[in-house]
Formats: sequence, C-alpha cells, structure tokens
Amino acid sequence: MKIHEFQAKTLLARFGVAVPDGRECTSVEQAVAAYRALGAPVAVVKAQIHAGGRGKGGGVKVCKSEDEVRLAAQKILGMQLVTHQTGPAGQKVQRIWVEKGSSIAKEYYVGIAIDRESQLPVMMASSEGGMEIEEVAAHHPEKILKAAFAPKQGLAQAEAERLARGIGIPPALLSKAAQFMTALARAFVELDCSIAEINPLVTTQDGAVLALDAKINFDDNASFRHEDLAGLRDLAEEEPLEIEASKFGLNYIKLDGTIGCMVNGAGLAMSTMDVIKLYVGEPANFLDVGGGATKEQVTAAFKILLADPKTQAVLVNIFGGIMKCDVIAAGVVAAAREVHLDRPLVVRLEGTNVELGRKVLAESGLPIIGATDLDDAAKKAVAAVKQKTSGAARR
Repeated sequence: MKIHEFQAKTLLARFGVAVPDGRECTSVEQAVAAYRALGAPVAVVKAQIHAGGRGKGGGVKVCKSEDEVRLAAQKILGMQLVTHQTGPAGQKVQRIWVEKGSSIAKEYYVGIAIDRESQLPVMMASSEGGMEIEEVAAHHPEKILKAAFAPKQGLAQAEAERLARGIGIPPALLSKAAQFMTALARAFVELDCSIAEINPLVTTQDGAVLALDAKINFDDNASFRHEDLAGLRDLAEEEPLEIEASKFGLNYIKLDGTIGCMVNGAGLAMSTMDVIKLYVGEPANFLDVGGGATKEQVTAAFKILLADPKTQAVLVNIFGGIMKCDVIAAGVVAAAREVHLDRPLVVRLEGTNVELGRKVLAESGLPIIGATDLDDAAKKAVAAVKQKTSGAARR
C-alpha cells in the first residue's frame, strides 16, 4: 500500500524523524489559512499524488506571500499532473500539502529497502540528494553507502554515524543525522514498510536535519498487524480494476495492451507477458490468481479482465499444481457465460486434472480456442487480436 507524502511525514514524526511543519488542504481557502497558520515568510505548495517527479511536472511551487499561495493552490488543485511515474494520462490532484519553507544548506538521500540476498533491511545513503537514486546507482555507484541491520536490533548508532560521515554531513550535525537515521530504521521495522525513502534529506542554514520529502510503502502481507493504517489508503489514487481485484485477493496490475492475461503464479505470469511481446502483442495486464484460487476468484478475475475496454482477447495460462485445471476451467466457463463473452478466448491448461479441465471447456459450448503450450497460446492470442482489429477496420 502506498500513502501520500504528508501521511508519511506524519507517521515518521511519531518515531522522532524531523519533518517541516505543514498542513493538508483540499481547497484554495484551506491553503491560504494554512499559510497564515504556519506564520513563515516562505511556504511550499506541493501536489499530493502517489508518484515522484511532481516538481518537474509543475506540482510544487515555492511561495513568498499569501497571494502566491492562493495562485499556486488554484493552479495545482484539480490539475492532471503528469510525471515520469504517472504515465501520459497523469493523475488528478485532489489534495495539496502546504509546508513551511526551509533554508536548505545541502541535500542528501536516505532510504531503506529489503535486500533479498542478505534477507535484511538495508539503509542506503548518498550525498546526491534530490536526484533519482536509480540514476546515481547507474552512473555513480560509489556515492551510495549501505548498512544492513537486523530488525530486532535496529540500525546501530555507530553505523548511522558512519553513513552520515560518509555522505558528508557536517561534523556539528552528525549526531542529529544519526538520530534521524536510527529513527527512520525503527519506523521502517515497526510499520512493516517495504520501502521508506527520504529524498531529499536536508541540512538547513540554522542547523536542522529534516525530511524535505518522504515516501513510504507498506508490505500488504503485514496489513493484519496494522488495522490503524488502513484508513490511510487513498482509493482515488488507485486504478479501479486493481481495487476490485484486491477485494478477491487477486494480484492484478493494469497495463496498456490488448491481450488480457489470467495466470497462476507470478513467474509464469511474467513469462506469459514476455512471450506475448515476443510475438508482437501487448499484454493488457498482469494477473496472478495464485496457487489456490477458488472458482469464485477465477470468475471474479475473468470479469475484471473483460471490464477493461482495451482488452480485445483473453489468454488463460494455467499450470496446475495445487491449482486444479478443472477448477480453473469451471470458473472460466461460468464467467464467460455470465458476462456474455464477446472477445476471443485462448486457454492453455497443463498439470493437475488437466483432462478434466479440457473436458469442461470442450463441453461448455463456448467458442474457446485451445492451445498446446505457451508459444501456441501467445501466437493464437496475438492472431485473434489482429483478426478482430482488421475486421473492425473493414466495417
């Protein structure tokens, strides 16, 4: 689960991470009132969407008067903000964060993620704040320092000081920076985050160490431990079909292609998408129904695929292990009948109860296109889209 910058800052402040004072606003008048309440000569009006690059897209404005705050709020609220993370359609801005301005001396980067090799959280720090950390890693990997830590013990003070010293934090602020890092590490563990990123972390002219921006994502597998965080979810920031899929425990991500995919297993789902692209097709989604999906989940998954108007054909690719092919087949047939299937359907089944599954499909009376293997399925799905597209063009 993703949350907004202002929500992340509010949470981090509880753990002792220093953040600038600010106010969430959903109207121009609230923004003006926030500027007055902050009582600072400079304020920053920031769009709140679940994407980075907001400044480059025009979603961050530095303001030095009440009138400037009003104009910035009028421009940003309701805008369709396009960044490198939103895609060309952008994201509508429905709330802003009005924050007290900071007298920045230097920008840095601090972030925590899980290292799969060591199976530990790792804090990364860099002197190159305000930049995409991926760019720094690609061109200047030597400028990224790392420190793994055990969740129960947290980030050691000595390690935090090593990172702070290594990225060039002034000696007078080493203690504050180390405290900032250990507090961030504690928040990461206690909140069950999948990522916690401060970009930039800044030192100021008056000797403060602050999180000028903050990004937190939570591990959904630990959501049962954090019922208090459920209210932070902003459904307006999420794709409606992804929201619907989450209600049934389905792993679904909408893409821009034309071939809907329903697969069991994340690895097989990725392979299916790759093979579709190999045969010059474009997947409309990633959808992993999991290893133990029920008939009801399969039916829901099928409806979600067909609810995307861009989907011109559907490819079902199931390798039955725990998941039984006859269960998948029954779900596909039930869903196809319920939604009055009007698009080509290619099905490849293999594994447990495969003969029963194929029998269910064959006796359904539906125009299902069978496939012998993944290559065959992808070829047939791509061909079906081309035929459908050329037929529409002739009409």
